[in-house]
Amino acid sequence: MGTSAVGYLLAFAAGVSFVFQQAVNSNLRLEIGSAWWAGFVSYLGGTAVMFIAALALREPFPSIAAAAEAPAMSWTGGIFGAVYIAISIILLPKLGAATVIALIVAGQMIGSIAFDHFGLFGLPVHHVTAARLAGALFLLVGTTLVRY
Repeated sequence: MGTSAVGYLLAFAAGVSFVFQQAVNSNLRLEIGSAWWAGFVSYLGGTAVMFIAALALREPFPSIAAAAEAPAMSWTGGIFGAVYIAISIILLPKLGAATVIALIVAGQMIGSIAFDHFGLFGLPVHHVTAARLAGALFLLVGTTLVRY
């Protein structure tokens, strides 16, 4: 199996992992009565795993100088993550996992095509093509069909 095949399988596994995350977060919300505390627990667990992985892999701690030079926007990833975690936790019991995940993936696809096309946040430019637009359209059609 080539490197790209392994990468594809890992990306697929990350997608399945995302569904697990949303399902357990949604269950925790119902069990403890708070989407916000369920999201906090999710991030706390993720923070612990990332910290342990960084230590296990002997990653050096970032220097204060490098951290200070990073643009402010680079520090906001958790905010955007909190938005999608909270929305997922709240909507999953109402719309179902397939619909919520399909809508999230559709939003990610449309957003990523725009980010690629304009090279936003330093991403390499990958211009919109008819094939990419067709793929996004099929994804939107699939999102609609998954709802029924």
